[in-house]
Amino acid sequence: MSDSNSILTYDKPAASHDDRDDVVPLTKRATICGDNDEYVMLGDQRYLRHELMFAFGGRFQSEKLAPAPVHKFGNVAALGMFSFALNSFILGLYNLKVKGIQSIEVAVSMMFFCGGLLQFLSGVWEMVIGNTFAAFAMCSFGCFYISTGALYVPAFGMAEAYATAPEQFPQAMGFVCIGWAITAFICVIILLRSTIPLILIFVSACLSFLTLGIQQFTHSEAAGKASAVFSICVGVCGFYNGFAGVANSLNSYIKLPITQLTSLGISQASLDFKSTTLESDRFVCVRESTSSGNSVAIVDLQNNNEITRKNMSADNAIMHTKEFIISLRANGTTLQIFNLGTKQRLKSHTMNQPVVFWKWLDDAHLGLVTTDSIYYWNVFDGTNDAPIKLSDRHHSLANCQIINFVADSDLNWFAVNGIAQEDGRIAGHIQLYSKSRSISQAIEGHVSKFASIRLPGASSPTKVFCVGNKNAQGQGNLHIIEIDHVEGNPPFPKKAADIFFPPDAANDFPISLQASDKYGVIYILTKYGFIHLYDIETGANLFVNRITADPVFTASSYDNGTGIVTINKSGQVLSVTVAKDKIIPYVLEKLSNVPLALSLASRGGFPGAESLFTQQFQNFLNQGDYSNAAKVAASSEQLRTQDTINKLKNITPQPGQISPILQYFSTLLDRGTLNKYESIELAKPVLQQNRKELFEKWLKEDKLTSSEELGDVVKSYSDATLALAVYIRANVHIKVVAALAEIGHFDKILPYCQKVGFSPDYTHLIQNLVRVNPDKASEFATSLLGNSDANLNVENIADLFFSQNFIQQGTAFLLDALKNDSPAEGHLQTKVLEINLLHAPQVADAILGNSMFSHYDKPTIGKLCEKAGLFQRALEHYDDLKDIKRVIVHTNVLPNDWLVGYFGQLNVEQSVACIKELLSNNMQQNLQVVIQVATKYSDLIGPLTLIKIFEDYKCTEGEYYYLSSIVNLTQEPDVVFKYIEASAKMKQVKEIERVVRDNNVYNGEKVKNFLKEFKLDDQLPLIIVCDRFGFVHDLVLFLYKNQYFKFIEVYVQSVNPANTPQVVAGLLDVDCDENIIKNLLSTVLGRVPINELVEEVEKRNRLKILLPFLEKTLEGGSNDQAVYNTLAKIYIDSNNSPEKFLEENNSYDTLVIGKYCEKRDPYLAYIAYSKGGNDDELINITNDNKMYKYQARYLLKKSDFGLWDKVLISDNVHRRSLIDQVISTGIPELTDPEPVSITVKAFMENDLPHELIELLEKIILEPSPFNDNTSLQGLLILTAIKADPSKVTTYVEKLDKYDPVEIAPLCIDNQLYEEAFEVYDKFELRNDAMKVLVEDIMSLDRGETYAEKYDTSELWFQLGNAQLNGLRISEAIDSYVKSKNPANYEQVIEIAEHGGKEEELIKFLDMARSSLREPVIDGALINAYASLDKLSDIEKFVAGPNVADLEAIGDKLFEAKNYKAAKILFSNVSKYSKLATTLVYLKDYQGAVDCARKASNTNVWKQVNDACIENKEFRLAQICGMNLIIDAEELPALVRIYEHNGYFKELIGLFESGLGLERAHMGMFTELAVLYSKYSPEKVMEHLKLFWSRINIPKVISACEAAHLYPELIFLYCHYEEWDNAALTMIEKSEVAFDHLSFKEIIVKCPNLEIYYKAINFYLNEEPTLLVDLLSVLTPKLDLPRVVGMFVKSDNLPLIKPFLVAVLEKNNSVVNSAYHELLIEEEDYKSLRSSIENESNNRYNKLELAEKLENHDLIFFRQISATLYTKEKKFNKAISILKNDQLWSDLLKTAALSKSRKIAHELLDYFVETGNRECFVALLYVCYSLIDHDYVMELGWLHELTNFIKPYEISIAYENQKKLNEVYADLIKRKNSEEAEEDQKGINQPLMITNGSLGFQPTGAGFGNAF
Repeated sequence: MSDSNSILTYDKPAASHDDRDDVVPLTKRATICGDNDEYVMLGDQRYLRHELMFAFGGRFQSEKLAPAPVHKFGNVAALGMFSFALNSFILGLYNLKVKGIQSIEVAVSMMFFCGGLLQFLSGVWEMVIGNTFAAFAMCSFGCFYISTGALYVPAFGMAEAYATAPEQFPQAMGFVCIGWAITAFICVIILLRSTIPLILIFVSACLSFLTLGIQQFTHSEAAGKASAVFSICVGVCGFYNGFAGVANSLNSYIKLPITQLTSLGISQASLDFKSTTLESDRFVCVRESTSSGNSVAIVDLQNNNEITRKNMSADNAIMHTKEFIISLRANGTTLQIFNLGTKQRLKSHTMNQPVVFWKWLDDAHLGLVTTDSIYYWNVFDGTNDAPIKLSDRHHSLANCQIINFVADSDLNWFAVNGIAQEDGRIAGHIQLYSKSRSISQAIEGHVSKFASIRLPGASSPTKVFCVGNKNAQGQGNLHIIEIDHVEGNPPFPKKAADIFFPPDAANDFPISLQASDKYGVIYILTKYGFIHLYDIETGANLFVNRITADPVFTASSYDNGTGIVTINKSGQVLSVTVAKDKIIPYVLEKLSNVPLALSLASRGGFPGAESLFTQQFQNFLNQGDYSNAAKVAASSEQLRTQDTINKLKNITPQPGQISPILQYFSTLLDRGTLNKYESIELAKPVLQQNRKELFEKWLKEDKLTSSEELGDVVKSYSDATLALAVYIRANVHIKVVAALAEIGHFDKILPYCQKVGFSPDYTHLIQNLVRVNPDKASEFATSLLGNSDANLNVENIADLFFSQNFIQQGTAFLLDALKNDSPAEGHLQTKVLEINLLHAPQVADAILGNSMFSHYDKPTIGKLCEKAGLFQRALEHYDDLKDIKRVIVHTNVLPNDWLVGYFGQLNVEQSVACIKELLSNNMQQNLQVVIQVATKYSDLIGPLTLIKIFEDYKCTEGEYYYLSSIVNLTQEPDVVFKYIEASAKMKQVKEIERVVRDNNVYNGEKVKNFLKEFKLDDQLPLIIVCDRFGFVHDLVLFLYKNQYFKFIEVYVQSVNPANTPQVVAGLLDVDCDENIIKNLLSTVLGRVPINELVEEVEKRNRLKILLPFLEKTLEGGSNDQAVYNTLAKIYIDSNNSPEKFLEENNSYDTLVIGKYCEKRDPYLAYIAYSKGGNDDELINITNDNKMYKYQARYLLKKSDFGLWDKVLISDNVHRRSLIDQVISTGIPELTDPEPVSITVKAFMENDLPHELIELLEKIILEPSPFNDNTSLQGLLILTAIKADPSKVTTYVEKLDKYDPVEIAPLCIDNQLYEEAFEVYDKFELRNDAMKVLVEDIMSLDRGETYAEKYDTSELWFQLGNAQLNGLRISEAIDSYVKSKNPANYEQVIEIAEHGGKEEELIKFLDMARSSLREPVIDGALINAYASLDKLSDIEKFVAGPNVADLEAIGDKLFEAKNYKAAKILFSNVSKYSKLATTLVYLKDYQGAVDCARKASNTNVWKQVNDACIENKEFRLAQICGMNLIIDAEELPALVRIYEHNGYFKELIGLFESGLGLERAHMGMFTELAVLYSKYSPEKVMEHLKLFWSRINIPKVISACEAAHLYPELIFLYCHYEEWDNAALTMIEKSEVAFDHLSFKEIIVKCPNLEIYYKAINFYLNEEPTLLVDLLSVLTPKLDLPRVVGMFVKSDNLPLIKPFLVAVLEKNNSVVNSAYHELLIEEEDYKSLRSSIENESNNRYNKLELAEKLENHDLIFFRQISATLYTKEKKFNKAISILKNDQLWSDLLKTAALSKSRKIAHELLDYFVETGNRECFVALLYVCYSLIDHDYVMELGWLHELTNFIKPYEISIAYENQKKLNEVYADLIKRKNSEEAEEDQKGINQPLMITNGSLGFQPTGAGFGNAF
């Protein structure tokens, strides 16, 4: 510490000094100084006065000054969590039946609104902010609660739907619960990486749903209780998570950990100083080592603890303080920095020494500590430079573990903290380094931090160095020392404070020190989790507490440096911040330190010290100490109001003293930012003195709070650019847009509006831009079209362009605006086309050619197109046939392709007319077009119509070519025929052949007849037609008749051999020679269909003709079945061994041959059918011929169930005969059981019981292999039961192999009870036999006899059940007693109680209690006593041991209206709620109220309250009501009861009494307001003024509307911020509610601009004297053109002249024009001239105004007209006016301004003609440069004006001579320069001997020396 090089000492602070002579004392913060008062001092800044002349020297860029506002949303997940938890918790309690609750209907409203709607809306908002899981979970379970609530609402009809099948309801609910259990389990899977409390919620929910589903399926009470317990667990966990989401330092003393790292999947082993790094409150970075390698887990604390894992081999990693940037260290020396968001490497470097510690010093620099040195590294400088070395590492840190590295904000001071084990303790060492001095100093200390604090009276912050240490003696201390003292600041004495370490924490030491510059608070955190808070300015200890029981190992700053965040060894991330609303009360109450509280409140803006500041401020004012009063006011946020400013402004300072208001502002400027009111008050004097540069400086430094009012103040001083900066910062969008337009930055308007979401009046902006830059205006307007919020009036915008003759720009805009081609835009489409057809036809042609529009006025556009020579476009738009025919004849200019396409737009009539028009005008020229049109639109016009047209005009060629194009496509037979006819005429035989072969449309008959008549030389077309249409017979006859034998052979050989049978048939019909036929067949061998040939020949009984043909066919190896069929027929007819052929041959068709044999020989048919398996045919032939034996054998052999079904059908008349043959012949022949089984089954399936009995008796009773078959015996009895019950007894006795368990129930089902009893008794099944007796035979007496016979407990119990069911209650009880089995006690109790057998029941219950201890039994005994009115027995029983559910029994007795007995039971179990209800019925109201108070149950209070009201016990009713009104849900019902009974006064009194309750809620205040409005309206306003913040304003608004309380209604609208409704109400009800001042305050806050105009109309009609005042308030928000239009229309414009004058500065064209009209009307030419000469008001139609003034009676207005024409460059017009009025001076100026030689010459002529020689001479000089010299000479010579023009000639001569001299001088100069260049060229020329031009040859390489 005594080292001479020490830069910091603990003992003495550096002395402050100031060597400037002209420094103003600190008490004078604002003054003027300098020898000539040339300086201005504001705070500690000095400015030259002339520098304040220009306050703004640049241009603010809106995107930099006003970034888009960032909206921070609250944690809505906590709201959804609370609603989920609350509902689950309450439902769990209900389902557990806590406090005896049996019904959950009370929770239905909570299901709908809390658990359902509230949770669903929370989920929707979570989806908006991007939290998908929360949205999924909350929306899902919100819908669950809504759907569950719907179960209990009768209107949904869910319970009613299961009324007919109630057992299905729990099953259905079980499936629902299982489904929700699956949903909850999915949530668990998703949350496995989340926090444990959150996982527990959904685990519990899953188990709750699962157990509830089990309960629904099994009716298990235990499962139901388990479900309720899990539901309560869901609620508890949900409460915890919800509290964690809501609680923070601003609203709770308790704050849960930020997160639990281990619950996020972070390994406990990785939670140490080396592996886990914490650079800020944004990211936690954990390096994890596993067997698979190293990875880094990054936890984003500000993004729902999102985890990002990266596989990295680095040995250390730290995250950036704010950005998603990671710094990696590998092998100790390799450093790399990556931006994980953009996946870019920012920097990399390899150090020479290992880096043992590194840390972010600020947002841009990393601090590095190696084994020997200290470095810092700029990461974002855009280079790859290496780290910069600061200093060598101090030797005191040689053996230390480095735990921190900090620096000050200027990176001038650095401190490295290390700890080491020394003498059994952890010692701390710090190396402090100053970069500016290059000096290091060792300090003892564990933790350190650089901070800054602004001291009272200081002009700039004071930098301090804070050190925390625990010395060798175990004492902790904190040192705060000033560094880099700033001259002018007060000195900061060194502060020292003790750090308390408890005795049980002897090994504890500081691990982190954080300092809040904003609050001036130091946080010191120790290893064992103790937090210490100190005040920097005084060093006072503020607070000590322990925040964690686990050790902490790292910490960082929190919440923008205002707190501290740390991680403990268990993985908890904890934070500590100052509770803003609690710290000042804590300091005042706990520490009793008023100065410290004032200092903290002033520095940090904490609430709680307002009264102290106010008292100090007032005391200073009273003492006249205005300086300190100003400082106090500036130190308190609560005193910084307009009232304080006014007080200080009104104080007159003493001579020589600074004004208190200036001292106030000076103090504020030094401290920070001025608020809204302060900024406005300071800006006014600064801007008045034109110190805009100073204002700009404050604005850039954020010293001022921007607001709309501040911007208006700035704008009032004619600085729109600076006002724009203020408006942007204040987010006053309408003013920003207006300012941008005013300064011409139109290109920035749209981006700004889109950025901030604002919609200005774009039409007005575009109107202004059109005048300045029409192209830019068009571009801007087009860009607005894509903005849905712009809401442009396209027509108005287009008119802006077209009215200024900007056709191109207007067209471009409209083309983009109308690109959607909407029908509503038809008039605009028409307009743009009309304008372009008149001015730019080529543009219109392009628009129409691109088919951009389709909704314009087509007739109008068509006429314009025809006039413009656009005949194609004209045709496109004409609809009238006359117009079309007139234009269409211009085929020389119409493209053929388009013209053909155009016909598609015409109807049939128009098309036909146009075709005829073309053919009639020039057929030869137009034939090709007509054919193309006819071809293309053949279907539309109709081929027949077109054919007729061609025929009418005798255009055969056209008809042929037209039909040739459609013949292949047409479906009209006549068309094809016409084409064939035309082709025949054109001798196109090949075409006819092609058409008749390929076409499928033509009429064959018609074409055949035509071809036969036409007699073509080639008959092939006729052959093809006849072949295709089956006219073979006619063809053969025609060819045979005309001796075309060659074509017959051609037909069968070449055209269609398959039709040979028809040809042969035709030849046979004409009796052709058989040889010819045989020869013809031989030529087509193998190509003829045999079947058809045989059929045709067989029809004519000429089969023998085919024999040679068939033999040759078989010889050719044919296997055609038809050949064999034909041979079979021949063998059958010839009787040549047909049986053998049919049995042995497999190639014939059995069906064909069988059919052929049926009439010839049925047995042959049976053989064929049997061989082919033709079942149906075989059955038919055997039935028809009574061949049942063959049929039975076939059926048994095939054993096909389907076949059996066919023959055993009831409609089969042959069934009996067949069955007889099956039983008598078929079955005895069988030994295989399979056919038997199939046959039996077939009989069963076809319901043939009697026949089946016959069959089974044949099989079983007669000797056979199947006698002892159990199944067949059972089947026999079963069949007898169904078909012949009389045989059952016989079969039961004879047979003994059947199954009694199967047979007896069948007997019972068929009411054969005695047989069933015999079966059971035969096989000794006693219980079943008893059951048959008592249930089926229903003989209780026989049953009693049977029971006595065998005397078993089971039989007596079974008999007792039967007797009980038969309501023989006494006998049943006797039987139960004999059985000694009370198992059926529930039914016995129920029936006995219902039958009034309580006396007998007591005997049974006594027996039952001997073996059972059941609540039901004991309860039934109590009920029996109660029914018998044995109250004393009840009291005795209740006093003794019992297991009765006394509450349930009490409920039962209560329902039975046995209130006395119920009272005994309820009193015994202390059920005060039910006891209260019972006492109500017993008329004991006082007792009921006392019990209700003990029960504290809403339903009880309601019931007691209703009873008290009904009996007019209002005092007791009020007691009940006080407990009901605190429940908001009970209010409506309570109010209805009172109102229904007319007790209004008592109801109001109840609510008035309840307002003072601790649990008074909004509903009470609201309901009282509604009651006042109904029954006591005079109290409404007072109530609203007192409690408006605690009422439901919308509900009270409705009540006030109904009661017509309009002042109160306006009051509510204002407080509900429904300014629109407030204003409208005041307008509509002005007679009772209007107040001008209030209306002004309301109207400016209305968001609906239309209300402004309603207000203007209202004032115009009712308050015209206040109209200007209203307009002045609304000016910033009004559409000025609209307002002016309103007053022009109503002829009240003079009424608002002051308003027009006030808004002239806005330079609005409509305003300017209206103002000009007003001035003209008033003949105020001076004001009018002043207005038009003011260039800031240049937006109006100058030409229109000039035309209006040029004929005015006053010459001054005509003079103004000429001026306007001059400005618009209408010089001829201006000159004409000036000539008429002989205003020569203005005339000369106009001529000069025109710069027109023509005008100048014309004026010379005019002056010569009029003899005005003075003006003639003056014009020569004014237009000197415009007039030609020769023209003046000519005029002078002609009119003898030589003397007058002589001065002009002299001037011309002088100028000419001067120019000649200049030319001559330039010529001499150039000649001299050329001569000098020539001389230089000769000097620099090389000598001939050395310049190489002669081709110098070296020696030895010349001529003759080559060899």
